[in-house]
Amino acid sequence: MTNIEIIGLTDLFASRRYFKKFETITSHLGRVAGVMEAEGDLNRDEVNILTRYITELTFTFRALSQKYLLVGRDTGRFFGSLAIDAIESGFPAAEEIITMASDAQQAERHLAGMPSAEELKKQMVEVIVGERTPPTKLQFALSQRLYYEELLRGQLFWPRNDPQIVWTGNKSEQRRTFRIHWAVYDSQVNLPIIYMMEVEDTGSTALPKDQRRWPEAQAHLMAQALGGLKLVTIAKGFDEDFDDLHPKRLRRFHVGPMYSSAFTKQSGPISQVLEAARAPEGQDWALVWTEEDLHSERVMTERAGWFSTVEREVFALDPFAGRGAETGTTRMERSIVLPQRPFQALQELNPPGFGSVRKFVVSPAGRVLRY
Repeated sequence: MTNIEIIGLTDLFASRRYFKKFETITSHLGRVAGVMEAEGDLNRDEVNILTRYITELTFTFRALSQKYLLVGRDTGRFFGSLAIDAIESGFPAAEEIITMASDAQQAERHLAGMPSAEELKKQMVEVIVGERTPPTKLQFALSQRLYYEELLRGQLFWPRNDPQIVWTGNKSEQRRTFRIHWAVYDSQVNLPIIYMMEVEDTGSTALPKDQRRWPEAQAHLMAQALGGLKLVTIAKGFDEDFDDLHPKRLRRFHVGPMYSSAFTKQSGPISQVLEAARAPEGQDWALVWTEEDLHSERVMTERAGWFSTVEREVFALDPFAGRGAETGTTRMERSIVLPQRPFQALQELNPPGFGSVRKFVVSPAGRVLRY
């Protein structure tokens, strides 16, 4: 069972440091994807898809930072604190993202009943000059207005980010290829998870224009978007449910966990690494990035009724030590993104289990190097 401990960031300065840390981390992830493209692990379209989801995560953290801007201050109204998963994730609890999605549905109504940002700022000056006191309640009102404005702009990472489809070419007139991508904020592990599937379509109508199959395919994929399901289970289920859609490759990207001795309660080697690094504020973190990859190895045909046959995919599973059956993947690759000081500590300690992990080291200037 996943070890989860939800804690609230009730201290104002700790909360701001947390959001600043994630702003730094998400700014590096786009560059990490760029390095993966340069090394041939991702193509340009795949980088664009990943970068888009990372940007949505950035906007999500920005919205939450506005919501909790005055945490720990006397605002005249109890509004809680950011809940984070302090053991296995380091990210906000899924409940925060679910609440944010609910708030977004009501954003226009909330904004309609609030003074404008300019009016609130004017009132704040009047309180500072006239009453010589901090305008905390007005600051809180402004922070909530900015939160709802951010939600109204959209382009955030929601609990469910429904499948989108991109045409990638035709193999023949009756065999089109598409890349489908979707994402979820997995409530079991409190982490964002991104999926990509490469599909060949032999239907009479192109999948995005098919008013029956496309909604069905979207619903099927979202129902199966569970981190606990093996990729081979998801791909086989899709293959068997849609006779004219052929999944050739399925990938899943786990963004996180994020470890930081200031905010999380990690154990084992990563704890020793962060402790030994004694990194300055803002550089005391490490982010795990895991990619699972499943390929179709070959196609077999099977009977469908009396006179027809259908194609079925046979997926290649990792042949080493039987791990393919265990993981349900052709390949699984773990990476860790971390600043220079923690990386130096990792190299010096050289803990077991990290030899095969790819290391992406980020400098304060934003440069990313791979080791």
